[in-house]
Amino acid sequence: MTALMKRTRWDHRLSVAGNARGLVGHAGAVLLRKCADQTGLTTELGAVFARLESSPLWDRGVVMVQLAVAIVLGATSMRQISVLAHQAEVFGDPPSDSTVRRALETAGGDPVLLGRVARARAKVRGRVWELIEATGAGFPWLVVAGKVLTGWVVIDIDATLITAHSDKQGASATFKRGFGFHPLAAWCANTHESLAMLLRTGSAGSNTVVDHLDVLAAAIAQIPAARRAKLLIRIDGAGATHDLLNRLQALNTTRRTVRFTVGWTITEVDEAAIAALPAAAWDVGLCQDGTLAGSAHAAELTGVNTRAAGWKVRLIVRRVRPSRRHQANLTALEKATGWKYSIIATNLGPRGMRGVSGSHQAQFIDVLHRSHACVEDRVRTNKAMGLRNLPSATWTVNVGWVLAANLAADIDAWTRLLGLYDDIDLGKAEPQTLRYCLWHLPARLVSHAGRRILKISVTWPWKSAFVTCWQRLCALPAPG
Repeated sequence: MTALMKRTRWDHRLSVAGNARGLVGHAGAVLLRKCADQTGLTTELGAVFARLESSPLWDRGVVMVQLAVAIVLGATSMRQISVLAHQAEVFGDPPSDSTVRRALETAGGDPVLLGRVARARAKVRGRVWELIEATGAGFPWLVVAGKVLTGWVVIDIDATLITAHSDKQGASATFKRGFGFHPLAAWCANTHESLAMLLRTGSAGSNTVVDHLDVLAAAIAQIPAARRAKLLIRIDGAGATHDLLNRLQALNTTRRTVRFTVGWTITEVDEAAIAALPAAAWDVGLCQDGTLAGSAHAAELTGVNTRAAGWKVRLIVRRVRPSRRHQANLTALEKATGWKYSIIATNLGPRGMRGVSGSHQAQFIDVLHRSHACVEDRVRTNKAMGLRNLPSATWTVNVGWVLAANLAADIDAWTRLLGLYDDIDLGKAEPQTLRYCLWHLPARLVSHAGRRILKISVTWPWKSAFVTCWQRLCALPAPG
C-alpha cells in the first residue's frame, strides 16, 4: 500500500509560484483578433466611431472588437474584458471597464450610429463571404433531405428570452412567467452568423408585426447584394400574420426570388380540414438525410382548408405520434386520431425552389421547415457568448452589449469558416468545446531576432489546428 501511494503522488516535490513571465493564457484570442483585423472589421468599426464629434483616447472600433473577443472567450460583464490584461505584451493594455461602458452607451444610445455600424458590418460581411467562397470548402450551402440548396441563402428568425436577475431598464414579466427581456433575432443558417437582433422588453409580443418587419429588413440588408437573388426565410408560428406574409411576398422581384416557410397556429377550421383528408393523402415523411421517416407523415392541406384562401399561401400538415410531454395539450381530434398535428404555411409553389429538384413536394417542405430548429443552436451559441445575461441596469448600455455579442458571434463564425473549414470537429464545435481546445490554450511569448513568437505546447492535441488557423488568417489578403 505504501509503495502504491508513492507511485500515485503526482504532487511529490511540486510547488506553485506566481512569478513567471512571458506566459499568455487564452492564446486563442490572437486567432479571433487576427480574424477581425484581417477581414477589416476593426478598421470599419473604427471609422464609424471616428465620425463622432468627441475624440476619445481609445479607438472605439478596437474597444468593440476587444470586447467581442473577450465575449467569445467567455466574458459575461464589462469588467471581464480584463481577461485580456495578461496579454498586454500581445495586444497592448486592454481598455478599462469604464471605457467599455462609454463605448457601449454611445453605440446603444444613438440609432444613427447603430445604422452606420450595421452598414459597416454588411460591408465587411460581403468581403468575408468572398473569402469563404475562395476557401477549399467553398461557401456552405445547406443540405436538406439529402438535397444541396445551391445558391440559396437561408435566414432564420426567432425570439428568445434573457432572464434578468435584478431590476433593469426594460426588464419585465415574460410570457413564460419569467422576468427579463424578449429579443427578436435573425441568423444566417448557411454561415451561422448573427445578422440582426432587436432588444425588446420582456413583455414584447411573440408575433409583433412591426418587430418582425424591422428584423427582416435588417437581416436582408446584411446579406451581400450579390447573394440576394435566392432567399429562403424561415419563421416559427409567431410569424404567421397577414402583414408579414404579405411583406415576404412583396420581396419577390424579377431579379430576386424569396421563398418562406412559417409555422401556422391550428384552429378549429384547420382541424376540420385535417379530419376531412382521406388516408391516401398522407405521404411518409422524410428525415434530414433524405431517408423515409416511418413515424411521421405529411399531406397537402391547401385545397381542403377554406381558411387558407385569404392568405394566398400553401398549407402543409404534418402528423407524428405524440410524446408523453404532449399528452396534456392534445386537442379532441388529436386524442381521437392518436396523432399530433402541425401546419406550415409557405409560398413554395409547383416549381419549388429554383434549382432544387423535388422541392415542391409536401414531404420536402415539411423537412425544410423542420430544419429551422437549427436556430435553437444559434440561440444557444449566442447565449453562450454574452447573451445569457445582460450586464447593465441601463437600457442603452445593454443595447450596445447586444451589438458586441452579435459581433462576437460573427467573429467566431468567420474564424471557423476561414481558418477551420476542413476541421470536422472544431469547425462546428460548441462554444465551450472550442474554448477548451483553442481559445483558452496557454502559450509562452518569447522574443528572438527582433521577432515575437507565441509558442504552444508540442503535445497539445489541437496544436496543428491552432497553427493552421493562424497561418490561414495571416494569408488572407489585406482589406482594400
